[in-house]
Formats: sequence, structure tokens, C-alpha cells
Amino acid sequence: MMDAHRFIADFHVHSKYSRATSRDMQPETLARWAEIKGIKVLGTGDFTHPTYFAELKAKLEPRSNGLLALSEGGSRTYFLLTAEVSNIFSDRGRLRKIHTLIMAPDFEVAERINARLGKMGRLSADGRPTFGFPVRDLVKMVLDISADCLLIPAHAWTPWFSLFGANSGFDSLEECFGAESKYIYAIETGLSSDPEMNWRLSTLDSITLISNSDAHSANRIGREANVFAEEPNYREILQTIRRKDRGRLLFTIEFYPEEGKYHYDGHRACGVIFSPQETKENDYFCPVCKKRLTVGVLHRVDFLADRPPGIMPPGGIPAVHLVPLEEIIAAAIEQGVDTAAVQREYERMISHGGSEFNILLDLSPVDLASFCNPKILEGILRVREGRLRIIPGHDGVYGKIDIFGEEGPEEAPIGERDGRQMSLFA
Repeated sequence: MMDAHRFIADFHVHSKYSRATSRDMQPETLARWAEIKGIKVLGTGDFTHPTYFAELKAKLEPRSNGLLALSEGGSRTYFLLTAEVSNIFSDRGRLRKIHTLIMAPDFEVAERINARLGKMGRLSADGRPTFGFPVRDLVKMVLDISADCLLIPAHAWTPWFSLFGANSGFDSLEECFGAESKYIYAIETGLSSDPEMNWRLSTLDSITLISNSDAHSANRIGREANVFAEEPNYREILQTIRRKDRGRLLFTIEFYPEEGKYHYDGHRACGVIFSPQETKENDYFCPVCKKRLTVGVLHRVDFLADRPPGIMPPGGIPAVHLVPLEEIIAAAIEQGVDTAAVQREYERMISHGGSEFNILLDLSPVDLASFCNPKILEGILRVREGRLRIIPGHDGVYGKIDIFGEEGPEEAPIGERDGRQMSLFA
């Protein structure tokens, strides 16, 4: 399916200067893992952090396509300057908490953004800085510095710190961004939602839905990503997203949203996992501790949706749902994802298959059979076909995927929700 004129991009990652991130989150390691995964364009993350920004300037140099690359080492990975900003502010009598992904065209523009933000808060405190002014002011400020920037609401549906979050978000783009909403061309769907869920809101029909990993460790990059046509170029990426160009943004690579840690409602401490209907039947309160349940993404989508599930709007960009190769290997050999046995098999398969995405997306069953353990091959094909069972994630707990289990009498395979994924593997 993939060829030389298509590339995979993951724009949202973090550096080692963000809280709860790996110490390996630095350009050299990110570039190495991008090649292992099959990612051509990777966000730098955290360009607002002074120490990391200095590191980026020392290690990356501009290329003619408007992107950056390591100045040493011969890496084939391109970088795009990105940062995530947190805005916490009061609006309409409520405390709002919104995270926004910023893309910048070059070091000069990023430096000007940093200079402005540095007057409003301490950029060195965290790789994802926090500010107390409304997010609409962030949009205006950044675009006043350069119209070649792009601002994208990050993980738009998570209960906290997001555009549509049940706990601190808004009900529409216009309510959040006001007059600046005309400059919001895309949203990041996040791990707990996917394009199919977002298609249920007609107000998002003109919005480009992108997917990124939001990775805090290098081996997690690409768990969600975007597949573009032709060759990597900053301005082409910018225009493709702004125009929602289906000829250039071919599809997104998604988690199964049930695997995301805020898909269903519930209470982690009480072991309560509820569908939206069960939450309503319990008046939004936990039956164990009697406190209010954490309302998840599916519930929030249901609340705002004006369409039933299963409708693809005109201009909708397809999505393909995958499970990371390490998780498939772990399930097949019945070992933990982080065990030495899984890592050895992962490295062996990458050496034969070229990259993780080449194995998961591109190689035919015949090609895979030439180097794949039969049980792992079966797992890859099950994922491609959506023949899975998933215990949905809830209240900060990731969902659990059962790749090889038998399908229960009351639970259909996840992939049977619609057939659009199948065409990507035809």
C-alpha cells in the first residue's frame, strides 16, 4: 500500500524536558526510532523549552523542503518544529483547561513565539508550559507572529485539558475560540476517539482530523499518525491540513479508541467501567463510592453528536486502526510487552520487514510468512481485519486488547462496526 511517494508523519511528541517522559526523548533517539517505525516526518515537541530549543538549534539544520534534519549521522528523518501549550483560564463561570499543538515553520519564528510566551510565564518549568490567558489569545498571538504557523487543539476529547473535554472544555469551536475559530483548521482526535466518532458531529465536517502519538517515550511514537501523499514539505503539509485535501492526506493511523484510557466512563479506584447508558442509569455517580464518575470520550461524543454512528460525511478522510507490533508479538508468545523475548523478536522482525509500519500495513501475508512466526502472522492479520475484543479504557486506565481470544456471543468483533478499514488492506 505505501510507496516512495507517500510518507507517515507524527507531529505530537514530547522531549525529556516534559513531565513524566523518558530521558531518551531527544533528537538522535527520536530519529532512530522514526526509522524503526517507518515515520518520515516527526514533530520535535517542546520547542518552547529553552534548553531543548538550544539543543534543537545545535543538532538540527534546515533543508530545502522547509523541514529540519540532524546535521550529523545521515538520518533520513525530517523534523518539524512543534510544541504543546496548556492554557488554564476562567470563561463563562467555569475553569477551562485546553492543550494546543503549535507548528512553526522555522527557528526564527519559534524563537519569536518563545520570546512572547516567555513574558507571560516560565518556559523552563516544563516542556509543556502553562499560561493563565484564554486560548483564543494564544491563536491570535502566534498567527500575528507568523501566518505560516498552525494551531491544533490537542487530544480534543479527553476529559481534562482539551477542547471538548467533559470536565473543562467547550461545546463548540466557536464557543472556545470566538473570532479566532476561523483559523482552526484541524483537531487532533486523541487516543480515545477516532475519525468515525468525530464524523458524528456535522459541525466538524470542514475540520481536518489528524492523529498523533503524543509520545512520552521514543518507542511509542507512531502509535497514531498521518499518511500523506507525495514528498515531505512544510508548506505542502500546512496547506494539506488547512484545505482538508483528501488527495494529499490519504488516511490516519489510529489506536482502536476503546484502547484509549478515557474511552468509557468509570472510576479507576472502584473498578467501575460504565458505558454512557449505564452512567445515565446511575445518575452519573459511582455505585461504590457515591462520587461523580469520570465521564469518558464516547459519552461526550454522544452528548454533542447530531448524527448516529456509522455515517461517513462527504470529504471524510479514512482511518485504519492498528495495534503496535510489540503488543501483537507479546500476545502471540504470551510474554510481557517489555520483556527481552518480545524485544528480541521485534528487532528480528524489523530487520526482515524494514519497518514496523511496513509490516503492519504494507507487506502481503505471503511476504510476512517468509519471516513471521505463524502465531504473530495470525495476530497481524486479525488486527488488519479488526477481529478483536477490547475491554474499554476508563478514568486513566488503558483498554485491554484480546487479539487471540474467542469472540463472545454478545460482543461482535470491533472491526465489524464498519467496513471502511478493509479497503485499505485490499
